[in-house]
Amino acid sequence: MAEGGPGPSSGENLLFLTDDQLRRGIEAMFFAYRGFTADPDRILENYAYGRAHHRALHFIRRSPGTTVNNLLAILGVTKQSLNRVLRTLIEDGLVESRVGRRDKRERHLFLTAKGAGLEHDLSEAQRRRMRAAYRTAGPAAVAGFRQVLEAMMEPEMRRQYQSLKDGSA
Repeated sequence: MAEGGPGPSSGENLLFLTDDQLRRGIEAMFFAYRGFTADPDRILENYAYGRAHHRALHFIRRSPGTTVNNLLAILGVTKQSLNRVLRTLIEDGLVESRVGRRDKRERHLFLTAKGAGLEHDLSEAQRRRMRAAYRTAGPAAVAGFRQVLEAMMEPEMRRQYQSLKDGSA
């Protein structure tokens, strides 16, 4: 084995992962996701909202004025499911829906001040957890983690993610 290459001293040979190593990675993802969603879930309980509400708030904040159809594509949920979530957020004064200027059939979504406050609280809880994990892992691990996540995305999801990253969505 070449000096400095992957081997027993560096942990795992990443080109030839065993089923056990993959299983541990899958389980780590499950437990990490539970941790990542735990803090926002506690906040959402106060509003009788679920994770779908959080995701809608996040992506509306990320792209103010996004259309309902764009949000449907990003979230990958049914129109009926998204309409239930949006109806609640609009009735509770967290989201505003405006008719499109060019196409009156389009609805553009914006957070209200109240919605922006809740979205901030939810995202801040996740930023704290991510920031601490990133600091612990270090810059190389952060870059590698992002590469792994992007490689796991379906091609269409990766395109949507890329457009968000580029600011074109």
